[in-house]
Amino acid sequence: MNAAARQLDAGRLSIRQLEVSPARGATPLVIGAAGSGGADVTLEEVFGEIRTLVEQHLLERGGLLFRGFNVDPLAGLGRFAAAFGHPLLSYDYASTPRSQVSEGVYTSTEYPPHQAIPLHNEQSYSRAWPMKIWFHCVLSARSGGETPIADSREIYRRMDPGLRRRFEERGVMYVRNFGNGLDLPWTRVFNTERRELVEDFCREQGIEVEWKEDGELRTRQVCQSVARHPSTGEPVWFNQAHLFHPSALAPEVLEALLDAVGEEELPRTARFGDGSPIEDSVLDEIRGVLSELQIVFPWQSGDVLLLDNMLMAHARLPFEGPRKVVVAMAEPYGAP
Repeated sequence: MNAAARQLDAGRLSIRQLEVSPARGATPLVIGAAGSGGADVTLEEVFGEIRTLVEQHLLERGGLLFRGFNVDPLAGLGRFAAAFGHPLLSYDYASTPRSQVSEGVYTSTEYPPHQAIPLHNEQSYSRAWPMKIWFHCVLSARSGGETPIADSREIYRRMDPGLRRRFEERGVMYVRNFGNGLDLPWTRVFNTERRELVEDFCREQGIEVEWKEDGELRTRQVCQSVARHPSTGEPVWFNQAHLFHPSALAPEVLEALLDAVGEEELPRTARFGDGSPIEDSVLDEIRGVLSELQIVFPWQSGDVLLLDNMLMAHARLPFEGPRKVVVAMAEPYGAP
């Protein structure tokens, strides 16, 4: 830890490394308020020191966990995230259900508690994404409900070179069939009921649009599988092929969907960018790497986690009891 961090450690903030064993790539620092009165200190009161730490350590660590501060459960996350100088982003072109809590702040994905959400980088299924993402644990679950993370640089390094080369050369095609009770309706995903606005957005993003006879929407888009961080130049594994691919579904669910609507009408599918199928065995290998590198730590109510969205992937584990985690995003970036 450098001299500036040691000086802060002796002042108003305490700094330690998130305890992870064994090490799995980069790990966040845990930032707290020094002294016995830490729970009364707000993030705003020490924002100057926090901003310095973010500038010094975020690119190296991929994330910072702020623990033990007094955080307003309603407006605290929005104020803290916006203080870094970038307007908070709306959740456009969504892939999962969420609800808006306040301007720029949303619930985490509203999947049933018994379901796990695999590791992913936010909106890496598109050509534009937020560089920073914040999570505020308003209420930790009675058990489970952690938000695992993983170093996207290390994921890239651990992938088999041959597999990695196939993805880098071809990219990933995402096919989405909206609505019909099987996936989010297109009006919710694009936050509009006007087809022309959907078409304008898709044209700008390089998304192919197909309006079906029943009025529903099918889209296709070829995106990156690997990206380079604009500040560090490092390659990162950056796609959601393993989430969109039919093999992500439970076998009985996939079988029922194929019987009901057929392969072409599946809610979402991932293929190689040239349209050729991605073998199930390839997705199994990818999921194996993600599982090996996953870092799990327990939430404490009041925690705020800041991640560089390109450097750190995140997930969600099943949980029991009430749980509330809200999310904010900022600093949009588009693939070159």
